Amino acid sequence: MDRLVVGSAPAQADDDGGRDVPAGPAAVDAALLRRLVAAVHRLWPRGWQPADVARIVARRLGARPGRLVVDALAADRAAQPGPVPQWWDDQLTALDARVRWDDDAGWLGGWATREGTDRIAALRDAVEVLALLAGLPPVAVLRPPPGGVGAVTVTGAPGPSGSRVLDRVRALLAKAESTTFPAEAEAFTGKAQELIARHSLERALVESTAAHPDQPGGVRISTDAPYAGAKALLVQEVAAANRCESVWSDDLGFATVLGFPADLEAVELLHTSLLVQATAAMLRGRRERRGGGRRTKAYDEAFLHAFASRIGERLRAATDAADRQAARDTGADRLLPVLAARSGAVRERMDTLFPGVTRARLTVRDAEGWQSGTSAADRASLAGSAPPSRPLTGRR
Repeated sequence: MDRLVVGSAPAQADDDGGRDVPAGPAAVDAALLRRLVAAVHRLWPRGWQPADVARIVARRLGARPGRLVVDALAADRAAQPGPVPQWWDDQLTALDARVRWDDDAGWLGGWATREGTDRIAALRDAVEVLALLAGLPPVAVLRPPPGGVGAVTVTGAPGPSGSRVLDRVRALLAKAESTTFPAEAEAFTGKAQELIARHSLERALVESTAAHPDQPGGVRISTDAPYAGAKALLVQEVAAANRCESVWSDDLGFATVLGFPADLEAVELLHTSLLVQATAAMLRGRRERRGGGRRTKAYDEAFLHAFASRIGERLRAATDAADRQAARDTGADRLLPVLAARSGAVRERMDTLFPGVTRARLTVRDAEGWQSGTSAADRASLAGSAPPSRPLTGRR
């Protein structure tokens, strides 16, 4: 990280362009923004994406520095010489990354005012963000960044989803999240998975004869505390049910899911909904448990592990049923080689990006929490079942 000298000084030529820049605090603020933009820009060829950067800063430094780095992301986007891939702008839009200042020299002051803090605290946040960005390790390059080799530029406004099937899935999952009846939520979620599985099979058959078929890609899904292991297990279970592979990076707070584009979109949709459902069910379970609603970490973890495990079984059952129906409709001799080829391509992508992957076991220590979580995912009585340990693919 470049050293910054803070103090009063006469106006001088800017090192980069020979332009006159303001003296004193305004010069420092403009220089800080340039350093922040350079720091985030250096991360793009190292595999990081805007959403990843905002997440890691908020995770390690807190919400306010997380919002500060979003300003740097907005400034970096404004400095891009041309159009960028649509997914890049989608991430920035989701972060509400916008240039809210008229002049770089007034950027930090405006940010401090919006945050309700003083200049010293704002300077401290900016320097801490710079130090963190400088020390981030490279991660898997899931998609070429703007200007990278193989980057694809998409122009024009995107549609709401690009798929009527996925719009129906979203509607079903919204119903599952809003109902207070667990059995009803399970029915909506199961129907959503059936639609997703059929959509995936149809897409696979179409792509098998395409001149330029889809290739495996990847997405990152947050697994921040609390209960990061349980959240990672939920990602893995949903991914496995949708022909994807998942690798958990505990130290960075995310799971990387690898698969074909339609399957990855399905995983993101289902995981987001199921996490909402699991959390709501866990809160209900606390109230219903013996001794009242007292929270214990062991109970909550066991509950979420069991929920993820049982939901994974239900999702895989729905996928298997769709596979059998598709094999009857299109012929197993046509379908099975296509599915095998896609599974092999995903596995090859995983071996390329994560050659040092290991398996860890998540141990459940609260039998009551395990049974309650299983019941929340499937109302069948499983009294007396032992809480097992679960394998999880990840990097430590």
